[in-house]
Amino acid sequence: MDLPAAWRRRPWIPYVIMGALLLAAIGSGYAVQQAVATPQPAELAACKTSTAIGPHTYLGPQPHCILPHHKYTATVNTTQGTMVIELLPDQAPQTVNNFVVLAVNGFYNNLQWWKSEDWVIQAGDPNNDGTGGPGYNLPDESNATLTWGLGAVGMARVPGGAINGSQFFIMKAAWPGTGPTAVYNRFGTVVSGMDKGQLITTQDSILSITIAVT
Repeated sequence: MDLPAAWRRRPWIPYVIMGALLLAAIGSGYAVQQAVATPQPAELAACKTSTAIGPHTYLGPQPHCILPHHKYTATVNTTQGTMVIELLPDQAPQTVNNFVVLAVNGFYNNLQWWKSEDWVIQAGDPNNDGTGGPGYNLPDESNATLTWGLGAVGMARVPGGAINGSQFFIMKAAWPGTGPTAVYNRFGTVVSGMDKGQLITTQDSILSITIAVT
């Protein structure tokens, strides 16, 4: 294609235009990246995972990250909307720490709610079928003063086995019957958005989880 006469006299013009377009494209891409990035507070900047040995799999439990005398809340962004969970570090410090480290490092992003029943929803399995975890288990953290009603949040476990290191569940109603007969590390309570949780099915997923510190 012939160049316009003005461009033939100034052959650098096309390069200037291409450079401007390239910078605009880069700027646009950066803006999009910033828009979808998961913001985390400065207090959690040092919250790194233990050594990864594969996708969603770690050599051992997560290093200690949470600070004493602070409150932590988790905003769980799902395909049905947002739920806010008040975490309970005084009652389940190891479980809350583990959840925070995984959340701020994007472990839960795009994982499915693989289980949805009348009284409970469950997620946090990299396999999205209930069989997976992060490669390690958590110790039992029992607290008899905490109830298992609507909005209670705990960690899953195989009957007779150990607490899973990443799978968590949220109660949509009171625990059936007389309640649990094993420890499920009650580590949080949904304080807003439970109406969105009631809508979740196995077709839904977690988009991201952000942690706030006060």
